[in-house]
Amino acid sequence: MVVQSSFSIEDDKYDDDGSIKRTGTWVTASAHIVTAVIGSGVLSLAWAVAQLGWIAGTVTLVLFSLITLLTSILMTNCYRYPDSIYGSRNPTYMKMVENILGGIQYKFCGLAQYTNLVGCTIGYTLTASISIVAIKKSNCFHKYGHEADCNTANYPYTAIFGIFQIFLSQIPDFHELSWLSIVAAVMSFGYASIGIGLSIAKIAEGGHHLETGLTGVVVGVDVTSSNKIWNTFQALGNIAFAYAFSMVFVEIQDTLKSNPPENQTMKKATVTGISITTLFYALCGLLGYAAFGNNAPGNFLTGFGFYEPFWLVDIGNLFIIIHLIGAYQVFAQPVFSAVESWGSKRWPQSKFMTKEYNARIPLVGTWRMNMLRVIWRTMYVIITTLIAIIFPFFNSIVGLLGAVTFFPLTVYFPIEMYLTQAKVVKYSSTWIGMKLLNGFCLIVSLVAAVGSIQGIVSELETYTPFK
Repeated sequence: MVVQSSFSIEDDKYDDDGSIKRTGTWVTASAHIVTAVIGSGVLSLAWAVAQLGWIAGTVTLVLFSLITLLTSILMTNCYRYPDSIYGSRNPTYMKMVENILGGIQYKFCGLAQYTNLVGCTIGYTLTASISIVAIKKSNCFHKYGHEADCNTANYPYTAIFGIFQIFLSQIPDFHELSWLSIVAAVMSFGYASIGIGLSIAKIAEGGHHLETGLTGVVVGVDVTSSNKIWNTFQALGNIAFAYAFSMVFVEIQDTLKSNPPENQTMKKATVTGISITTLFYALCGLLGYAAFGNNAPGNFLTGFGFYEPFWLVDIGNLFIIIHLIGAYQVFAQPVFSAVESWGSKRWPQSKFMTKEYNARIPLVGTWRMNMLRVIWRTMYVIITTLIAIIFPFFNSIVGLLGAVTFFPLTVYFPIEMYLTQAKVVKYSSTWIGMKLLNGFCLIVSLVAAVGSIQGIVSELETYTPFK
């Protein structure tokens, strides 16, 4: 099926769907993927491996990587439908599900995607503030000693991060964020490398025996039997969250130019991005566990297993902050776009909704200002910041986000769309294999969600906001 359009693919200004010509390549797409995948998830991997142990921890890291790679490759062919090269474009995840699966699945996808996009921006706000506090603590420990009381409240720094995001959120659309993603991807390499380097240095130091094991933390020594179960479930969610980027996958593919075909470019970018992140994840998780043993902190760059060199710990946390500034925008932009598109279609004559004003900013250029965009995006950032202040539970929040993200968006919808797009015969070996994978991942997500919710409930019992 070839789409007929008044716009030619060869047109200098427009693509075949009438949109301004896309210019993305596999390099920019890989940068977007690395930015989206390597986020706050990498920081909890040493803790997650400690809960699972050497065998289950390693297997789980590799398994989640392979599942994410498989389902992502399946989804690249669904960007155009019904033909994967000449069909109509599906510029968003929801549009893809609507066109291929339709009906109630489209609504369920929208609920899952936007809930998780919002959740990730909350998680990134929380993690960035933790890293800001970690820099302050690191300097305090260096100056006054490791036994000093260097406790600092997170919420003022959470607010500072939110204020910065208010200004950054005024970037009009996702296609203008390539530079931000590339900077953020470099930062992610930086802090993951620092964490790996510090772990290797700590292992090389020796000095005292660190308890590690094939099955992780020991019942009766490190944790109670019930805590072992809950933490194991939560660890699965933490690892699942580490690979969460499906909710922006289609939006990333929609930035690619048409030649070569988008699905070919995106497959290359997906293999590149996931291979790079899996290598870093294995190094961070396994070396972090070797460095800290069963006492691995929930966040291995802010849990202060590392005190010295303090300046390197500071640089690592600064890289995290810069990375999360970019990652917040990668995940927030689809939410911004959805509300603004709905508003302009609902009230097309409203100047508040549709009119843009050009404002010249010295040294920056011309800023396209729209009143809906200014007010809506500002309110969104304020609300997500407040939620991050009220619920600052890193591992439990990360585990819950991973649990509710992984199954529907990374596994279920990509598989169902593939089965429809490829017209896979019902009850064939491929169909049965895909359905079994669906069932397995559903069970993993459910137990991870239960473990994370239990963690949040137990932490709420002792937590007082704004202290």
